[in-house]
Order: sequence, then C-alpha cells, then structure tokens
Amino acid sequence: MNADTPPVPQLAARALQIADRINTAGFEGQMLSATPLALRIGETGIAVILRYGVVVFIGLSAAEETSVLDRLGSRLFGPITPHDEETARIHVARESEEPIPAGGPILVKEMSLERLLIVADALAKSVVLGRSEREIANVFDTIEPFASELAMLGRTSKSRVAMLKLLGAALLVQHRVSGRVAVGEKPDVLWDRPDLERLYARLEDEYELKEREDTLNRKLAVIAETATALADIIDTKRSLRLEIIVVILIACEIVLGFYEIFARGGH
Repeated sequence: MNADTPPVPQLAARALQIADRINTAGFEGQMLSATPLALRIGETGIAVILRYGVVVFIGLSAAEETSVLDRLGSRLFGPITPHDEETARIHVARESEEPIPAGGPILVKEMSLERLLIVADALAKSVVLGRSEREIANVFDTIEPFASELAMLGRTSKSRVAMLKLLGAALLVQHRVSGRVAVGEKPDVLWDRPDLERLYARLEDEYELKEREDTLNRKLAVIAETATALADIIDTKRSLRLEIIVVILIACEIVLGFYEIFARGGH
C-alpha cells in the first residue's frame, strides 16, 4: 500500500452495511484517503468507511473489525441489524491483466491503495444492491395479494394508505440506489488513475452491478405503477360512494320538500 508496507500475497475483504448513513466527518485515525474515507488499521489493514452506511474491511482481524465498529457506533443513522454482508478474497496475480476468475478471488497486480479502494467500492455497491433486492422482493410479496384479490373479485379491500406505504418503500430504495449510493457512477479514484478502469470494469461485471441496478429500476417502476393504479381504483371507489351519498341526500331533500308541501296543503 506504500513503500514501507511489505508485499502481501492475499487479503480478506468484507463489506458490511451497518446503517442507512454514517457520519464520516472528523473521524480520527491514520487517513489514507479522504474520498472515500480510508484508514490504516494495523500494519496492512484498511477500513473504508462510506457515508451511505457501508464499511469495508480489508486485511483486518475480527478484533480489529469489532474495534472499528465500536468507534462508529455513535456516528450511525438508522442502524441495521443484522448487518448485510459481502465477502471476497484479494490475491496478487501473476498475470499482468488482473483477471477475475468467475466465483474465485479478485486478482490484482499489486496491493496498492488505489486498487483496494476500487475493490472496496464494488463490494460496497454489491452489498447495498443485495439489501435493496431483498426489500423490493418483500414489497412484491406484499403487492401480490392485492393484485390477486383485484383479479378474483374485481375490487380490493386494502386502503389507500397501504398503497401509499408501498409506494414510499419503493421510493426509499430508489433514492438509496440512484441517489446516495450512485451505483452507476465510477469511484473517484479513477479520476486520478484512469489506467485502473479495466479493473473496475471487471469488478462491475463480476458483481453484475449495472444489470442488478437496471433490474431494480424496472421492478421499482412496476411497483410505482401498480401502487398508483390501485390507489386510483380506491379513489374511484371512494368518489362513487360520495356520489351515491350526495344522490341520497338530494333524494331526502326532495322527499322532505314534498312532505312539507303536502303537510301545508292538508291544513
């Protein structure tokens, strides 16, 4: 990672999503990078702390990981328990092209800080996508009974509030993936090291980042359309009820009017 660090043939990497957001300002430690925040831990370890709630440990022992997590405890917004996790092993490659064998370790030419930051970025995005995929699957599981009820009965017993909650859940996932995390954007380190574009492209392909983001966006669009359609149906049903109530009130008013007329005529 620098001239004073002995070469390391392999390192274990672990990405944890521990919160919705992490306050990284003023975090003390031997800083290796400011964006993203990367700290030296021990002789060869690195902790990469990302503001969208993910911390990536590279070459840390279990005790060192626990120590970092304890220090982050007061900086978490929306803590997540249990933590979502993505793991990998990083090996120094003999070949110069830094291949990534399918399902195997991530091979790099050397354990440079820039390469490790790129690996951390891919792992962090993958773990966020994993959590978002599970949340969207849960939303689909919730929508399915609504759609089945509508198909079988031609109506739904669910409230408009329930529909809006589903829509809100979908919007939160979309905000996380496209806004805070920006899965489709390349890591900042590539601005200074464009020669590492190929490594990031291989990682992006290995973890299917673009494909998973596109799939999520399609599912989000389906959820939004479904929730909006169901809400419109509920609104239409409510409007029909109001119209019926208005007609009944008018009819009552007419009946009362005729009653008064007949009552006066009788006198």
